[in-house]
Amino acid sequence: MTQSVSSFNIYKRLLKYILPFIKFLIISILGFAIVAVAQPLTAELIRIIIEALEHRSAHNTQLLPFYIIGLVVLRSSGAFLGNYFLAKVSVNVVHKLRREIFDHYTCLSTEYFDAQNSGHLISMITYNVAEVARAVTDSTRIFIREGLTAIGLLGYLFWLNWQLTLVFAVITPFIAILVIVVSKRLRAFSKNVQDSMGDMTHITSELVTGNRVVKCFNGSDYEINRFKKSSIFNKQKSLKVALLEAIQNPVMQVLVACALATLLFLALAMMKDANTGTFVAYLLAAFMVPRPIQSLVQATGDLQKGIAAAADIFAILAVTPEQDQGKRTHTNGKGTLRFENISFSYPNSEKLAVKNVSFVVESGQTVAIVGASGSGKTTLTNLIPRFYNYTEGRILLDDIEITEYSLKCLREQIALVTQNTTLFNDTVFNNIAYGGLGDVDEAAVLKAAEDAYATEFIQNLTKGMHTEIGEHGVQLSGGQRQRLAIARSLLKNSPLLILDEATSALDTHSERYIQKALEHVMAHRTTIVIAHRLSTIERADVILVMEAGEIIERGSHAELIAKKGAYARLHAMQFQ
Repeated sequence: MTQSVSSFNIYKRLLKYILPFIKFLIISILGFAIVAVAQPLTAELIRIIIEALEHRSAHNTQLLPFYIIGLVVLRSSGAFLGNYFLAKVSVNVVHKLRREIFDHYTCLSTEYFDAQNSGHLISMITYNVAEVARAVTDSTRIFIREGLTAIGLLGYLFWLNWQLTLVFAVITPFIAILVIVVSKRLRAFSKNVQDSMGDMTHITSELVTGNRVVKCFNGSDYEINRFKKSSIFNKQKSLKVALLEAIQNPVMQVLVACALATLLFLALAMMKDANTGTFVAYLLAAFMVPRPIQSLVQATGDLQKGIAAAADIFAILAVTPEQDQGKRTHTNGKGTLRFENISFSYPNSEKLAVKNVSFVVESGQTVAIVGASGSGKTTLTNLIPRFYNYTEGRILLDDIEITEYSLKCLREQIALVTQNTTLFNDTVFNNIAYGGLGDVDEAAVLKAAEDAYATEFIQNLTKGMHTEIGEHGVQLSGGQRQRLAIARSLLKNSPLLILDEATSALDTHSERYIQKALEHVMAHRTTIVIAHRLSTIERADVILVMEAGEIIERGSHAELIAKKGAYARLHAMQFQ
């Protein structure tokens, strides 16, 4: 019962997406109503034909061809209106649903994406929405058209002989029970099929994006087996869905056949006084009833698949967006940054990734953070744009706690370059002038590319700035991709610049030029640099040495070398 109520609530919520297009739906229903009326009219036309032949009325027989043409035109017109305008509803609903899911993705937190399977998130927009579309179009079409057809035929049968027609009422509870039982199982199996589709999408995505690693480490067999297991699971659940649907139809047909056989037996006994036309028309209409009923039963399968898909979609849409309670939308943009006793741990982890960290970066200063992998350097910088929310302490930007800024305002103050370069399947120009930078003039983009030492290779591309660079910038080298990312951050011209291993993918020749460009740019803004190459940060105003989430040393390069502590040991190891 709970499952049934839940299904109803989901479908009711789905119908809310249809309301803006209700005029199209009304036209569609009218069209299907015309199709439904055409069915009993067909039986009535057969009755008229038989009676006309029996009485040999010249007037009636001459009109018969026009009746047939009129009936076909009526049915065809109704089918066109029903199918076309329902398709308009479906296409608009799918468009609206996909947009809503994608827009919602952009509002979700980094923590949420960290905890999710990317294949499932992609499958939600592709496979799940397609299932919902099938429920909105095919199922709705069948429920409206065949439902009205069944009602029309039963009405016609009641009009001809209501006593006999009550025979059909006997099988109705049995068909209803069959549909309810099978629908519950179908929805459960459909959910499993959708989950397995997400797994297959995820495995395929990893193969496509990581094909070089797969080839180099002979991972083909491993990936093949992973996909095979997922595909077998999908096959098994899909077969269970097919089995349920295959069982449902024959059982329903047997029930209807029993009812028709009983009806035929009673008709022969109770309609002895009826004329031939009426008798034939009644039997014809009665034998036409099973088809729409069968279609309605089949439609419940597609409907349950759509409801299962919609349940997952609505679960995603119910996820709380990234918290943005800050009211400040403006800042003076000096870039002064203060950490006060900051502590943070990742979700589902009791270990603190950052422990009681405090430091100050004055406007225009450069602070370098060094330490072994896993010491908390990147985690610390991820707290500044609020990719994660700290649990203790405060971070202040220009003497205002960052939680008081709106996320948009806060992130406008920050330019970020990470070691994992993110580029898009677009032109060089659009990758530099990305997002909110799209309205800048071309001269500024060219200047940013020049400052990032990127013009050298851009000029050698086939279309220069307007060359498509492929997915993730696959047509460029690692160093070239990194330079475009640096150019993007330079173009943003924010008061706070975060460089997380920003020169890690560069060769020595390129790095020397970029270091000069960065020194020029860093002189005008607050900069936080994470670097493993200690030679790149020797001129930093302050160097912070982290270990196990804590700052264990701080000072200038010369001061830390003189201390002969952790930094001096790291420096000695690199230069030896």
